[in-house]
Amino acid sequence: MRIAAGIEYDGTAFCGWQRQRGVPTVQETVERAFSVVADHPVTVVCAGRTDTGVHATAQVVHFDTRSHRTQRSWTLGANSNLPPEVVVRWVREVPEDFHARFSARARAYRYVILNRWVRPAVLRGRVTWQHHPLDVPRMRAAATLLLGRHDFSTFRALQCQAKSPVRTLHRCDVSREADFVYLDVEADGFLHHMVRNIAGVLMAVGKGDRPVEWVAELLALRDRTRGGVTAPPEGLYFTRVAYGPEWPVPQTPQPPRFG
Repeated sequence: MRIAAGIEYDGTAFCGWQRQRGVPTVQETVERAFSVVADHPVTVVCAGRTDTGVHATAQVVHFDTRSHRTQRSWTLGANSNLPPEVVVRWVREVPEDFHARFSARARAYRYVILNRWVRPAVLRGRVTWQHHPLDVPRMRAAATLLLGRHDFSTFRALQCQAKSPVRTLHRCDVSREADFVYLDVEADGFLHHMVRNIAGVLMAVGKGDRPVEWVAELLALRDRTRGGVTAPPEGLYFTRVAYGPEWPVPQTPQPPRFG
């Protein structure tokens, strides 16, 4: 049978999602936990890979198993074998043609910026700190220029291996609550470092270093070397995977909120 699961994790202690030799990864950690419950080795496939230091509140995975367990047994059994930084939120049995990655219609991220003049202590590693005051209306105006279907070459890492740089950005909102600035983005797919590069550009606009129109110029250039600074990973959260109604999996957005 095929099993889907919702995973939440603090990415601080991991070298990203994807399994790598000799370093701790979320994938290896989750596979080890589910393998104990299944009583045989399992390989999990995720909806979207995250980088070192990036968090997730609503990652979705699937794996195949010959073992029969209840949803409660899969969930509690896996969690008892996971470190405190990772938790299984839900488990569902799904049709064999469900695929955590390829069945997804859209994915969403939230980037959290602590915008005050002193650095964080309790939230260190969970937010990005920007001491310079950010003009949120300017950032919001710049963000709207990214909506729609574009070539996002300027906003992807030089080492990105995606075959096409074209993506459709459905949502790109900037909001503030007290000292926290939130960037919420949703697209049919994301390129390597795309959200962090968008955040870096919008922060430059918010600080007044660049005009709002700079965002449109960057899109037209299609040149990563002209795209500004890549924002740190600490404030980035994978918050939702959207599937069609034919798939019986939870899809409620889970964006972190600190304000």
